[in-house]
Amino acid sequence: MKKSLLIASVASIIDQFNMDNIKLLQKIGFEVTVTANFKFGNTSSIERTVIFKKNLISMGVKIYNVFLKRNVFSFQNIKIYKQIKKIIEKNEFRLIHCHSPIGGVITRFASRKLSVNAVKIIYTAHGFHFFRGAPLLNWLLYYPVERWLARYTDVLITINHEDYFQAKKFKLRNGGKVYYVPGIGVDTSKYENTVVDKTKKRKALGVPEKSIIILSVGELTKRKNHETIIRAITKIKRDNLYYIICGRGKLEEYLKKLCRRLGISDKVIFLGFRTDIAEICKVVDIFAFPSLQEGLPVALMEAMAARLPVVCSKIRGNTDLLENGKGGELLMPRDVNGFTKVVEKLIDDEFLRERMGTHNAKVAKLFDITVVNEKMEKIYNE
Repeated sequence: MKKSLLIASVASIIDQFNMDNIKLLQKIGFEVTVTANFKFGNTSSIERTVIFKKNLISMGVKIYNVFLKRNVFSFQNIKIYKQIKKIIEKNEFRLIHCHSPIGGVITRFASRKLSVNAVKIIYTAHGFHFFRGAPLLNWLLYYPVERWLARYTDVLITINHEDYFQAKKFKLRNGGKVYYVPGIGVDTSKYENTVVDKTKKRKALGVPEKSIIILSVGELTKRKNHETIIRAITKIKRDNLYYIICGRGKLEEYLKKLCRRLGISDKVIFLGFRTDIAEICKVVDIFAFPSLQEGLPVALMEAMAARLPVVCSKIRGNTDLLENGKGGELLMPRDVNGFTKVVEKLIDDEFLRERMGTHNAKVAKLFDITVVNEKMEKIYNE
């Protein structure tokens, strides 16, 4: 049987973004091996990671637990490079699919001497670190690395249009191809058709039934920029307004302290890692997504599929999904006053919320998992 490898920095990337890829590879006759860090750095809970590992084993997937460091320039990755190189040489993979920047760098470098006839290297860029508006340092560090590694890449997959046009400038090995694939896909039917008792669900979330709820989903990190919405909440004088954040991360305590200092601890609810996002989307009113950097955000696609109006940052990825004024509004990431005004407008206009939500549900179907799987199966077969 032909062997394939999926590699990422952390297991949660495989869990959340690659299960359909694993099934596709198995469908076309590949044995699948997964290499990732199953112990540290995952966005999902420890319990979920344990369950996920068991699920992979039950599917016949082989696992290597490798402690990749997300910092590309960490000296510890020299040891990891040797470990991954040994795994590749031992297994004689026919296809290697890299995810995450560090997974893509180390794996392609470790495979650079392998014949193009021996193995095909695919790299999915979930969002280049160099992009319009990125710091100059990002361009100086990451752009040359990606351009150089392209020579050891047979297929480069991008998930937004800005990255696609940038990648088209790279020279891949042996006439390799650059593809645009609309993200990792979202099950739109799940988010559109989920039925939930609104009263009971709101009570379980600790929110009064008659209230306006803003939802954000994402890691509690600087990149996700939850602070902008928290500060906007302080400016909106509505007693029945609540802000729910789903996600975990190193800024959790900082954000909670910020809420206490601003006197809105009773208005902001931190739910941590959740597996019921579809149900939560059905009982909230507005989706807020003020990220500083994205590739093509799954959380935003899910909210759109659930028919939610959106207020989000005007950045790469978000602009691929949202047309300003139709499904919501796009603002500069740190524009607290702008977010405040848009949220107030959405609170006051239920018809506008419904119209935007209906539009978003139609757009989300363009990014459905069936669309993505069709493209990925074609790429794998080629």
